[in-house]
Amino acid sequence: MDHAAQDHGHDAPHEHRHTHHNEHAHHHEQSAGTSWRTAVQATLHCLTGCAIGEVLGLVIGTAAGLHNGATVAVSIALAFVFGYALTMRGVLRAGVPVRQALRVALAADTVSIAVMELIDNTVMVGVPGAMDAGLSQWLFWASLVLSLVLAFVLTTPVNRWMIGRGRGHAVVHAYH
Repeated sequence: MDHAAQDHGHDAPHEHRHTHHNEHAHHHEQSAGTSWRTAVQATLHCLTGCAIGEVLGLVIGTAAGLHNGATVAVSIALAFVFGYALTMRGVLRAGVPVRQALRVALAADTVSIAVMELIDNTVMVGVPGAMDAGLSQWLFWASLVLSLVLAFVLTTPVNRWMIGRGRGHAVVHAYH
């Protein structure tokens, strides 16, 4: 074997490792940049389901004259139902069986919905008079909007952290 062949044989793995390292670094930079965008999209998706359930639960509880604790329980239950339903809708469209789609939705949304519900219900209960305000009063709606905005802002980093580890909404992306 001539010297040039030996050098090429010696350098090739080094060059391959260097190229692979650069590709990995580029992929890492790219995924770090897009992970915020992905987290925002995942959080908005989750917020949509949560907001539908939350608003519906608060409206039902308030209109029915339920105690604040019962109203919060109804809104939390409906937030999970609508959050999971929105995720399942997309997964089912991909041809996934219902049982597996439910598992995907549970894996994708449980932590995100739980964090959102903790935040927005804490705000609603914490704002004096918000839970007792009627549906026609600005205090109710202003508190609800504030609670959902805070839930979005504080849940987005949680979703980014989970997506970066292949959890949360990262599970759903395999079906899109």
